[in-house]
Amino acid sequence: DAVVAGIACRLVRVSFAGELGWEVHAPMADVPALFDAITGAGAMPFGMYALNSMRIEKGYRAWKGDLSTDYSMFEGGLDRFIKLDKPQDFPGKAALQNEKRQGPKKRFVTLIVDAGDQDAPYMSTIWNGDEVVGETTSGAWGYRIDASIALGVVRTAVSAPGTQLEVEIYGKRYPATVQEDQPLWDPANDRLRV
Repeated sequence: DAVVAGIACRLVRVSFAGELGWEVHAPMADVPALFDAITGAGAMPFGMYALNSMRIEKGYRAWKGDLSTDYSMFEGGLDRFIKLDKPQDFPGKAALQNEKRQGPKKRFVTLIVDAGDQDAPYMSTIWNGDEVVGETTSGAWGYRIDASIALGVVRTAVSAPGTQLEVEIYGKRYPATVQEDQPLWDPANDRLRV
């Protein structure tokens, strides 16, 4: 709990942009005064396109696009959140244990796409030669890294960093390179720490 400009509120330290960020929770009636106080102190508002660009540079997944029931947790790159050593069962545990033994058939990847000013929209086809090997889950221009980025899911065989693929954007294929499994922007998360 905190007080901002004399208004009681709750500050929650989160960031979907890859920068030091806070959510300010307060009754709706107090929001205009809080907004005026925060922007008056120098904070700059930005829109959803900017937020989408920043979260993709960090590799942060969005619900329903990057995270869905179309992919398992292993395929979605969420391995670090899976605790199979828990003594209690949970729904899907046996299936996840089996998938871990066999290895996932698909992997979540970040791609740098050489597409000029084009960005890969949701569900663009990813190609390896003449074979479809996956689909994008989101894409945007990364202004902090000066590149077109696509997040997607591809067959495990073509998921290694450095793999050269193509992303089809509105009927035309563009070269794309699989990146290391770390954020493209601030991989050490230095900007998120105070």
